[in-house]
Amino acid sequence: MSAKKPQARGLLGALVAFVGMSAVAGLLVTAAVTPAIAVTGMAANDSIGVFEGLPEYLAVDQLAQPTTIYAKKGTQDVALATFYAQNRLPVTFDKMSQAAKDAAIAGEDPRFYSHGGVDIQGTIRGVLSTVVGHDVQGGSSITQQYVKNVLLQKCEAMSVKTAEDKVAYQNCVDESTGVSPDRKVKEMKLAIGLEKKYSKDQILEGYLNIAGFGGSVYGIEAAARYYFGVKAIQLTPAQAASLVAMVNEPTSLKIDDPTSKTNGKANGYKANKDRRDYILGKMYQYKKLTKAQYDLAVKSPVTPKISPSVRGCQTAGPSAYFCDYVQRIFKSDPSFGADQDIRTSKFNRGGYKIYTTLDLDLQQVAQDTLNSYVPKTYAEANLGGALVGVQPNTGRVLYMAQNKDYSQDPDVLASGANYTSVNYNTDKSYGGSSGFQVGSTYKAFTLAEWLKQGHSLYETVNSGVKTYDPSTFTNSCGSTAGAPYRPANDEGEGGGPMSAYTATVNSVNTAYVAMAHELDLCKIRDTAAAFDVHRADGGALETNPASVLGTNEISPLAMATAFAGIANGGKVCTPVAIDRILDGTGKQVAAPTSKCTQAVDPQIAATMAYALKGVIDRGTAAGTNSTGRDMLGKTGTTDGNEQIWLIAATTKVAGAYWVGNIDGHASMRNIYPTHGSTPARLRPEVMNTMMSAAVTRYGGDPFPSPDDRLLRGIQVTVPDLAGKSPADAKSILTGLGLEFADGGQQDGVQPVGTVSSTNPAPGSSIGKGSTVTVYTSNGSMVALPNVVGQKVSDAQKTLAGFSVSISGGGKGDDTVQSMSPAAGTPVKTGSKVTLTAKASAPIPKPEPSK
Repeated sequence: MSAKKPQARGLLGALVAFVGMSAVAGLLVTAAVTPAIAVTGMAANDSIGVFEGLPEYLAVDQLAQPTTIYAKKGTQDVALATFYAQNRLPVTFDKMSQAAKDAAIAGEDPRFYSHGGVDIQGTIRGVLSTVVGHDVQGGSSITQQYVKNVLLQKCEAMSVKTAEDKVAYQNCVDESTGVSPDRKVKEMKLAIGLEKKYSKDQILEGYLNIAGFGGSVYGIEAAARYYFGVKAIQLTPAQAASLVAMVNEPTSLKIDDPTSKTNGKANGYKANKDRRDYILGKMYQYKKLTKAQYDLAVKSPVTPKISPSVRGCQTAGPSAYFCDYVQRIFKSDPSFGADQDIRTSKFNRGGYKIYTTLDLDLQQVAQDTLNSYVPKTYAEANLGGALVGVQPNTGRVLYMAQNKDYSQDPDVLASGANYTSVNYNTDKSYGGSSGFQVGSTYKAFTLAEWLKQGHSLYETVNSGVKTYDPSTFTNSCGSTAGAPYRPANDEGEGGGPMSAYTATVNSVNTAYVAMAHELDLCKIRDTAAAFDVHRADGGALETNPASVLGTNEISPLAMATAFAGIANGGKVCTPVAIDRILDGTGKQVAAPTSKCTQAVDPQIAATMAYALKGVIDRGTAAGTNSTGRDMLGKTGTTDGNEQIWLIAATTKVAGAYWVGNIDGHASMRNIYPTHGSTPARLRPEVMNTMMSAAVTRYGGDPFPSPDDRLLRGIQVTVPDLAGKSPADAKSILTGLGLEFADGGQQDGVQPVGTVSSTNPAPGSSIGKGSTVTVYTSNGSMVALPNVVGQKVSDAQKTLAGFSVSISGGGKGDDTVQSMSPAAGTPVKTGSKVTLTAKASAPIPKPEPSK
């Protein structure tokens, strides 16, 4: 179809363009009629001076390239996901087939190797085409096309955040691709300058790497892989010509839409084939193909083998949430750009290779375990489950899994409850949730502060249930005023004096609140923060009395990091997910690093580990460890059993497991989603599986022995306080460094209101600071008199008021040999007393004197 003839007004404009372009052509004939003149930039007359005044320097920036995230499988780096604004895989000149080079030259610029950057014949032809076709067209050499694409790449790298940015971007695009004489002149000058700096092969290589091939496919290598499933070096003449055909008009000539009516499978991709065959004809014309090669190529059908290059974390499978975490780390790091837009642009265009800490073997164990124990969807509750593990001495994140399928697509997210974009393992600022209440796992930080303040592990506190006035708690962070607080225990445990060790092993809430009552709630918070514990929503950790039992909402990764610090001698290493980063040129750039700090003294950490090891060995997490290696841990259960936790650590790996309600209030002790049991009961099995795999791969060393001073404290002997007034008893205990607890009245032989007994008993050795519970007498008992050795008749008189029975002898003058209960036993009047008697030996009569 011939082009329409221009009307009078249009013809006038076209003639103006003709004059302008003819002038340019005249300059170029003078300046560039031979490569030597154009390359040296020699001026023949004053007109050339005008042309020479235009800028000729063009910086060829790094091409936009895909960024790839890698993980470890053994010693092998495995690609997890690729990200790009332009799907481009730059290759060197020797990695491009000769057919691709010949097709580009034959189809786009036959005189490429003979001109100096601008093809004069092509330019004049373009001028004539402009006049006839009412537009500025054609004539661009490969070098000019390269210039245009380089300029356009600079535009694509611009920020488009504000309205001003968008205007600047559009202006840049217009300057780079617009059809005006001014733009064409500048393009020509830059092309000539480019040829002064680079060889022809370098320019052709750059052109084939930068050219667009439809959609987001850029560069000959990515195009070869996408459209034909081969590398650029493997392209046949027919395939190469088919790809170069797309450069002319990518939208209409690309071959990835078999349903297209003009260029689809039904008509043999006719539009592309017509242009392909034209290029093949040019290749034959310029003797780049033999007659046989040409005939074979022209007869071959266009047969695309589309191999989509998928991108984004959804391609990372079970590692998708970790992948999401890594890209958010990059995009939030100021070292990669001043703001989020710049960092995102660099991430999508910079060609980075990001080598992460993820251990794919452990990751698979984590995902398989969650798939087995926590269903993606469940009719009785919207369940969430997460497993995450870190290396204690490096902070490297080794695995990160959850029970949902990853997506960021709103349509996909709306398609089923099995999908979520939220990473349950991380903080909200890294794509995570607002965190989950951690329950009794938080007791570890009260234990740390307890030991820091000079208390010992075997020091006792009163674990009885009681109501507290919140204002009686010390909180240097602020007020604790509020409603009366009455903590309860999980399953009725507790009551009476209990050591901090026992309270830890059995996770006794009332004992831990009693411990916190002797401490500063603010300092407990500070100790938790020293272990890098923080709220997932970015807010400040709460310091009310209930916070001791884990009401703060924290991410699993933060809790795993904290327990890793305990297992690492009190040294906490913040989590890192990236080992190293290479930029698009292969140069290593700085990656975010872990910051290691000493949260508590190593001796305190060793004593904490001793107590928390008891949780695993014989306490609430029994059944977690079958590795034979030392392991510490802590369970956590929130009010209503809505959230369930188990955190475990060796010296080499620390892991956190959370399962609970994403929303709603289902009890994890009353539902049976898998394995015929509840999530609460199954948590040791889950962590046994996970930690067994971790120990098999990374091992674990024995924990250091605890400091005896921190274990037992300064030992004090409990005095005998019987018969003392409560005030005197309290004064005596306080003077010994012991705590007094009123145990109330009990049956006793002492006068009413005086001390009857203590727990621990008199003579017991306990740690300084321990609590001694003091019981007062109600005077309802008497001490049983001692009648052993008395005659039965006398004993009966002594025991008047008691129910006396006699075994053995029974005569009044028989002797009492023993009694039950024993003499001195507190008994009530009327109690039964059994006497064992024996007849007394007769007194021999004296013999008569002889």
